[in-house]
Amino acid sequence: MVVVTGQNKVSATPDDAMSSSDAEDDFQEPATPTATQAGQALPLLPQQFPEVVPLNVGGMFFTTRLSTLRRYEDTMLAAMFSGRHYIPTDAEGRYFIDRDGTYFGDILNFLRSGDLPPRERVRSVYKEAQYYSIGPLLDNLEDIQPLKGEKVRQAFLGLMPYYKDHLERIIEIAKLRAMQRKARFAKLKVCVFKEEMPITPYECPHFNSLRFERSDSETKLFEHHCEVDVSFGPWEAVADVYDLLHCIVTDLSARGITVDHQCIGVCDKHLINHYYCKRPIYEFKITWW
Repeated sequence: MVVVTGQNKVSATPDDAMSSSDAEDDFQEPATPTATQAGQALPLLPQQFPEVVPLNVGGMFFTTRLSTLRRYEDTMLAAMFSGRHYIPTDAEGRYFIDRDGTYFGDILNFLRSGDLPPRERVRSVYKEAQYYSIGPLLDNLEDIQPLKGEKVRQAFLGLMPYYKDHLERIIEIAKLRAMQRKARFAKLKVCVFKEEMPITPYECPHFNSLRFERSDSETKLFEHHCEVDVSFGPWEAVADVYDLLHCIVTDLSARGITVDHQCIGVCDKHLINHYYCKRPIYEFKITWW
């Protein structure tokens, strides 16, 4: 007679207990999808846009056609509204662009009909066109004032070595002197000269050349540094000293710095024989408040 005890029952079914555990695991979702599951996942559907698109650009509202936003393929707007990227919407369902919308109307007017902004807004619209990568608008703006003139000005300034560094030096010196004196303004001396060689009553430059014809050994006799805070020059171009002074004042003013200048004489340093330095010296007055 065979008697089956409780101990024998437990010891006789170790595989059954493991199978029960495995069965429970079958009902648990894995923490991360397996490679097979990931491959079977459905791709995200492209975002669909209506034909008439409501926009919220930095809190300013616009409405335009989808085809207008896609007018030029290689622009950021065309990419944003291609359906490949998700664009959030505000509480009213407008598509939101996190950008100052002050000049976005000018962007839309160009995309709609090729209209360009008035002159006083050209620089600002140009910056927005750069952000949205609208090449045709950038090309059109660069061909009108004031950007066309700015391109010519920058070509001239490209001849000036360390021009931007000299501007920074003017600002730093003026700030330091004003702080030391606890004053509203500071003065400094700036030399601006076009010709490398000095001009004296005994020598005049050739009309067909911007430089004097001297040997290297003779040139070294005239090399010196004027006793000024900052010195600009020399350069070879038709633009003269007054043109460079205008550039300096313009660029300082663009940074919110009030500047006045006046010619206070020439260097007049004796070089050799009857030659004296005749580089003009200007006094710059920087007012801080």
